Amino acid sequence: MEPAATILHADLDAFYASVEQLLNPELRGKPIAVGGGVVLAASYEAKAFGVHGGMSGWAAKELCPELIFTGGHFEEYQRLGDAAIGILDDYTPLVERISIDEAFADVAGCEHLFGSPETIARTVRARVRAELGLPISVGVARTKHLAKIASQVAKPDGLVVVDPVRELEFLHPLPVSLMWGVGPVTEGKLEDEGILTIGQLAEQRNEWVQRILGHAAGEKLSALAWNRDPRGIVTNQRARSAGAQSALGKKPFIERIYRPTLHHLADRIASRLRVKSWHGHTITARVRFRDLRAVTRSITIDQPISATVSLAEIAEDLVRVVQADHPDERTITLLAISVAQLERDPLVQLELPLDLADDARRPGTRRGASRLSADRAMDAVRIRFGREAIGYASATLELDRSVPDAFRGLAEKPL
Repeated sequence: MEPAATILHADLDAFYASVEQLLNPELRGKPIAVGGGVVLAASYEAKAFGVHGGMSGWAAKELCPELIFTGGHFEEYQRLGDAAIGILDDYTPLVERISIDEAFADVAGCEHLFGSPETIARTVRARVRAELGLPISVGVARTKHLAKIASQVAKPDGLVVVDPVRELEFLHPLPVSLMWGVGPVTEGKLEDEGILTIGQLAEQRNEWVQRILGHAAGEKLSALAWNRDPRGIVTNQRARSAGAQSALGKKPFIERIYRPTLHHLADRIASRLRVKSWHGHTITARVRFRDLRAVTRSITIDQPISATVSLAEIAEDLVRVVQADHPDERTITLLAISVAQLERDPLVQLELPLDLADDARRPGTRRGASRLSADRAMDAVRIRFGREAIGYASATLELDRSVPDAFRGLAEKPL
């Protein structure tokens, strides 16, 4: 007997743009984009012209001359996203939120209270529309992966329920781009091999897929192509690391470009860590080149850190290693930093003033402690007067801030 389809994936449609149209009725039915220099989000009316998040404003205008740009209302995004996901909480305690505008829910065992999974999904959609004025698409399936795909197929503003008996009949004709974990690079690799649909991927031997995509990704996608996904709902999930990234367009791989970007990213990450009293041992820097190849370098340190300048300096060192290892690369398109192996309120071992080269980065030295004290004083000023009230000059020089930090923050998982 096949297990029932009880997992819902709910995804608010064109969320940021839909909120802007909700707040300003004059924008309804018109092509709009949230942002300016960079499109942060686009309405379905704009997407019909090929406009999408991440493209430059001028390129979007060329595709859609009637495009209307609007600024972001970040507090409203948070409020309405919380309210929509909160509606799912009314029907089951098993809710896993994966971003500001989407979540999984398992409604197994709730039928006697609220009806079938399909009935619950219809009720949730109706309530989100009636109470919040927003469109939401819902997929219902036996696994998380298939439920997420079903919600994408349901867009815009629809509902798709996948019968467990006909799962592969539904799944295999769909494009591989709908699979969880298939981005533009992976899609391109599969397309080069003539693999366009999930069914075509499922027909390939695991060894062949692993050779094309790597062992971990190949093994995972081969299983998902047959809807083998044992993952359950994980509630109250917290991030096990903190990270931030910045898309640069196409910029020269020189210190004048990467240094202020890394300091800005370090400031965003470290301030998040300090709010929750987290400190990290492992620092990773990622550099993406013009051809979309990405290279990472990591280091694990004995004493965990959360000081902004210390994190920025370590990230700089890691990027310089990348630069030395790839001397022919002249252009970068993205920089990212992440901090892992988090530890809350660690005991700091005081160190003798030995004037070592990395004294200032070590939290147990006088210089290291001073950095952290300065950061905490700056945190207090920002809490009272706003984040823009004070900051590091090194994090602003030559830095293109086309994507507001408030927008980036909406995608960050809680620590």
